[in-house]
Amino acid sequence: MLMDEYFGAMKGVLEKVEQTQREAVLEASAEIAERLARGGAWHIMDTGHMLMFEGVGRTGGMMAVKPIRITCEIQNPVRHRPAPARGIVGYDTIPGFADYVLGRANVLPDDVIMIGSVSGYQYFPVDLALKANEMGCATVAVTSVEYSGHLTGKHPSGKRLFEACTYCLDNCTNYGDTLVDVPALGQRICPASGISASYLMWAVQSTVVEKLLEKGLKPSVYISNHMPDAARINGEALENYEKYGF
Repeated sequence: MLMDEYFGAMKGVLEKVEQTQREAVLEASAEIAERLARGGAWHIMDTGHMLMFEGVGRTGGMMAVKPIRITCEIQNPVRHRPAPARGIVGYDTIPGFADYVLGRANVLPDDVIMIGSVSGYQYFPVDLALKANEMGCATVAVTSVEYSGHLTGKHPSGKRLFEACTYCLDNCTNYGDTLVDVPALGQRICPASGISASYLMWAVQSTVVEKLLEKGLKPSVYISNHMPDAARINGEALENYEKYGF
């Protein structure tokens, strides 16, 4: 069954993550813990499909992890008129947009930005990483090195995300990010990057917690709102985060 093919292939991706990404997780986590201990902040900017939701505000997750959410709406109730097709212009193609985001998100030089992009070749995430590096931030890519290796970077530097960041966490998915071949469809199905990115994110969070505790610092961690006395416990933890930043 296709389900069993998926189960087997997904397990293979996660095993590869465990076998190949351990040192990268340890190195990135040590940097994050050190910067949090110094008063820095930990930001996530994900152009993919998982980190901004799975890694943020969850029971057992660190309160220090904060998402940079970008919204842009253009509204104009003008009557319909035929117009020449101009194509879709996304924020990831606008020069200088990374500078705007860094400023509006209150990113400071001692902070950490974790940037997620599976393909890792578009202009914006690379520009965001390079500009953050120039500021003195630490940057952590969550990407597919194999996927990016098949693509040409759109940034003028020629770099892809795994080449632009201080640290790289490879989600170990393949070119095209699909696991199960379906000849009757003429294509493959079932992406791996979301689950593998979450696997990496929780590996990092657990290691950052461990390293902060080694420093004698107690990080603020959510418990489920459905647990006994959750409002008080989470409230006290939030006060601790607001005071210390971790």
